[in-house]
Amino acid sequence: MNALTRLFGGALPQLVMFDLDGTLVDSVPDLAAAVDEMLARRGRPPAGIERVREWVGNGSPILVRRALAGSIEHAGVDETEAAAALADFLDAYARDHTATTVYPGVLKLLGWLREQGVALAVVTNKPLQFVAPILEQTGLGEFAWIIGGDSLPVKKPDPAGLLHVLRSAGVDPQHSLFVGDSRNDVLAARAAGVPVVAVSYGYNHGRPIAEENPDLLVDSLDALV
Repeated sequence: MNALTRLFGGALPQLVMFDLDGTLVDSVPDLAAAVDEMLARRGRPPAGIERVREWVGNGSPILVRRALAGSIEHAGVDETEAAAALADFLDAYARDHTATTVYPGVLKLLGWLREQGVALAVVTNKPLQFVAPILEQTGLGEFAWIIGGDSLPVKKPDPAGLLHVLRSAGVDPQHSLFVGDSRNDVLAARAAGVPVVAVSYGYNHGRPIAEENPDLLVDSLDALV
């Protein structure tokens, strides 16, 4: 019995949903490059990879607002400037994802789950237009359902994306799993009634994800196999 079947009382989940950034792929180098290009167009100094790493996870509009504020706290950012900056960021990010890489252990887990006939989905706060190209470029393969940050009116930590996939798959929450790297992921899974595995290596605004008390914490996704 492996770690995954222990979590489900000796069986396998029927459906596994994954976050994308910070869970399956490290996209911060490309996100930081787009943020820095957006800032440069405004005559501002670059933010850099490490600061962007702490800012990601709540979707592109919030990332851009944090970059304009130079802080994870972004109250007071001018709405007109934020809208123009978001357009510039999306333009820059759309041109290049070549520095985005797959985390160790991810392909092994995905391959094993597909061999077992487990249905797979991605639920991310990243704009939907970028998700399929990244999945193709990184060789992560096909997922039966993909929910982006703009697929529904709300993003994680709201559970709507997870609930949408559950309804589409016809799977009960207790027979499903969500895998993520951040507080938003744990909160969304809890609200949907879905067990949650967290990875220790992702993006959680500089805080240990263990503080969110996931059902299981792993250092690499192949620990589930």
